Amino acid sequence: MKLLNCTSLEIEEYYGSSIPEKYAILSHTWESGEASFQDVGNTEAMASKPGWAKINQTCRLALEQGYSYAWVDTCCIDKTNFTELVEAINSMFKWYARSTICYAYLADVGGARTTRLQDSRWFTRGWTLQELIVPSSVEFYDVDWKFLGTRADLSDELQERTGIDKEFLTNVTESVEDMLPDIPIARRMSWAADRITTREEDLAYCLLGVFGVNMPLLYGEGSRAFIRLQEEIIKETHDTSIFAWSHSKTAGLSQIPQVYFGILATSPNMFAFAKTLEKAPEKTSVEVC
Repeated sequence: MKLLNCTSLEIEEYYGSSIPEKYAILSHTWESGEASFQDVGNTEAMASKPGWAKINQTCRLALEQGYSYAWVDTCCIDKTNFTELVEAINSMFKWYARSTICYAYLADVGGARTTRLQDSRWFTRGWTLQELIVPSSVEFYDVDWKFLGTRADLSDELQERTGIDKEFLTNVTESVEDMLPDIPIARRMSWAADRITTREEDLAYCLLGVFGVNMPLLYGEGSRAFIRLQEEIIKETHDTSIFAWSHSKTAGLSQIPQVYFGILATSPNMFAFAKTLEKAPEKTSVEVC
């Protein structure tokens, strides 16, 4: 795991048990001019990249709160190394879960902007789903790095905007990895129903941790990635709600056009209606004498 030293602003690499116990992590939406792994340490390159400002602010805030390290996806992954990129995407859920604090930076909220928190672009992106629910603590900041509140403080607004169970938004003690299996597959899929990613395949890859699976990345496969995700999920669970999808958000059969589909959904938006779906009770065995 590559981490940014918040004092020296240099990248340091750690493995296994050597990874620092406490580090801050940034959640944001990508804009033009992001600073890359190759830019770190290059003063001229860093100064020319608008994205360096939020990295700087992340490190400043982390140091103020007593954390020596920070992780930022733009510069802590060498994206020219595909093997490293695959490992990072398959590990990202775990990295956010292990973080001490997550700063959610909403670049389109505050300042001269009139965008409400709930209308931020941040809520429309696929990757920010796990970044919202997985860390033990999330703090929201506007474009000027003005503190907006914690995930727990804003839980009512966040639940209304995302449809995510409030227990995930107010939780600070229980491991999300332990909580997620109690939520039906279809309901978890519904959390991503209105989200998008720049690359079609990432709409599947950004959900790997939410469903506790790993798989190779095959950019260029398009919607096949989401099919593969469901195939991996089926290998790990007996939850049949994965088949409870609908072509229509209203799930009304009369509104479904005459289009043929396979047994698996082709996109998370086919689970949009499942936001209130409950998990079926476990069957109990009966001993016959």
